[in-house]
This record gives sequence, C-alpha cells and structure tokens, in this order.
Amino acid sequence: MKKIIVATTNQGKVKEIREILKDIDMEVLSMKDVLKEDIDIIEDGDTFEANAKIKAEAIRDIVHLPVLADDSGIEIDAFDKAPGVQSARFLGKDTSYDIKNQYILDHIQKDMPRSARYVCSIALALPNQPTVVFTETMEGEIADQAQGEYGFGYDPIFYFPPLKKTTAQMTPEQKNLYSHRGKALRKMEAYLKELD
Repeated sequence: MKKIIVATTNQGKVKEIREILKDIDMEVLSMKDVLKEDIDIIEDGDTFEANAKIKAEAIRDIVHLPVLADDSGIEIDAFDKAPGVQSARFLGKDTSYDIKNQYILDHIQKDMPRSARYVCSIALALPNQPTVVFTETMEGEIADQAQGEYGFGYDPIFYFPPLKKTTAQMTPEQKNLYSHRGKALRKMEAYLKELD
C-alpha cells in the first residue's frame, strides 16, 4: 500500500484526515510515525496556501514520500479577518483554545458583524512533481457562547447556520461533510484518484 504523510503534530487533524481519506488506497501516517524528532518548520507565508506549501515541501524533502500539509484557520470579519494565518499562534502558540475562544467572545461587540469563515489549504507535495494546493472555506458566524464537545480549536464558537449548531456540536460525519478541511480533502482525493 502506498503511504502519504500528514505534515502536522495535531492529532485531531490527523484523525479527521484519516477519516475523510479512508476510501483511497493509501496508508495515512502522521509526522510522528515517520520522523524520530520534531521538525520545526518556519511558516512565514502570508497566505494559507503559502504556509501549506512550505510545510509540505519541507517534509517531502526529508522523507521522499508523498506529503499532505494543511494550513487552516479562522477569519473573523469584525477583526478585519484576524486571526487568519495566525490562528494557531493567536495570543501565543501555547495559549489554550479555551482562552483564545473566550477572548474572541469577550471582544466581539454587539454592533459588530458576527460573520466568519474557516479556511483550509491542503498542499500535496509528491516527489519530483510540482506541489498542488486545494483551498476551501466554510462560512459561518461567531456564536454567542462556546458550545459543544466535539472537534478542536475554534469549533466551540464557530456557529454553522444551516445546521443551527457550532462545529463542536456536529457529529464527526457532519463536520467532515461541511467543513473547509473536508471539502479541500475531497478535492485532493479526486486529484489522487485521477493520478492512478
């Protein structure tokens, strides 16, 4: 079976990606499965696409296998699309998402727009081939309060009007169907199937 490496240390992302890609004939491995040490990649791109590409190509050049890298985050219109590409580092890399989410809830005023979106860029870096990037979004809004036990990151405060629930209240199946990451991965999956 062919292997594909997911360039992340976020086990929540790895689990989601494995679930979405379960129909392709590839073993989905995390960086921890193939690398003995942590690799610190400097993501200095100013777009999700650029950062995903930086990560995918850096790991591909070490492992010489197909690598999938995801760069994703939340854009909040009331905050001029922040935190955006800084989503994971917002208020400090080691700050818990409970604190980050509460900060957003505390600073979004009643007269501000609550519209927001998740953005996900998936870069696929194959050995000896140009890297391809697939980008998708999930439109929603900032909830009045954190709700839900599923998911990770900003999911408890990201409200998705079509289902009338936050992404942390969605089942994994619902989230994979509607999410930015699910849509981008399905595009990538279709691309991989065409290569076979």
